[in-house]
Amino acid sequence: MAMATRAAYGKTLAKLVQENENIVVLDADLAGSTKTADAKAVCPERHFDMGIAEGNMMTVAAGLAASGKIAYASSFAMFAAGRAFEQVRNSICYPNLNVKICATHSGISVGEDGASHQSVEDIAIMRSIPNMKVFQPCDAKETEDIIRAVANIEGPCYVRLGRASVDDVYDDNYKWELGKGSILKEGTKVCILATGLMVQECLKASKEMDDFDPTIVNISSIKPIDKDLILKLANSHDVLVTCEEHSVIGGLGSAVAEVLAPTRIGCPVLMIGLHDEFGQSGKPADLMKHYHLDACSIVQTIHEFLK
Repeated sequence: MAMATRAAYGKTLAKLVQENENIVVLDADLAGSTKTADAKAVCPERHFDMGIAEGNMMTVAAGLAASGKIAYASSFAMFAAGRAFEQVRNSICYPNLNVKICATHSGISVGEDGASHQSVEDIAIMRSIPNMKVFQPCDAKETEDIIRAVANIEGPCYVRLGRASVDDVYDDNYKWELGKGSILKEGTKVCILATGLMVQECLKASKEMDDFDPTIVNISSIKPIDKDLILKLANSHDVLVTCEEHSVIGGLGSAVAEVLAPTRIGCPVLMIGLHDEFGQSGKPADLMKHYHLDACSIVQTIHEFLK
């Protein structure tokens, strides 16, 4: 069943606040869009709307966490990672507080809202801060697992969520693990490492690659990242391809390259993502095609690289 990861976040958070009275939820006048309204509906006394003041929201979340609470703070990724950066860095990450920043509307799939709202830098910003952990689920089941897991992970976490509905990748038997990648399809020669909604695009792309059968890996834990798996894949494949709905500068591609850089492994890394450019207004599907992030474009880019 297709569901946006932000919707899965709302449903899971509504269950969590009823299960754990130590959880508090903060939003910045976007509860309907981030879906924290689901938690408000069942537990209004522990849901705080801070208004259009993201920096203040992060500081209040830090204060609540310093008082022993587990604070889930939400806004659009552009505002959670961008506008509130100083407070996230100094008030949350520096003292290593238990704040879970669950940012929705990330990437170009935000669509018609355009470049001002399409955060393609947030992974780079958040993973550069000491003590911050960074996760991006690919579907509803993985979202539920991660949202539940971060409640038990000490310290700050950034969970990147999307606006658009995505197809299921996992069933109820899947169990997410901190710092681990998930091999979805075993192949040879080319290994594609994807995160977020790019996982579904890469699975579609793999069906169109007649000349070789790629390995497909979901990297939902971006920091910490699965170094052992990346090194193993680099040793067993001719090329690694990273796919992300984010800038290739500082994102998943950079994280993978950083794992390989200190080694003697000569496996090249092809980075598919936004290349030092902003998004623009348009329908999500049109934007995915324009920025060469759709399945057909992924196939073409890989074939051209292998020529």
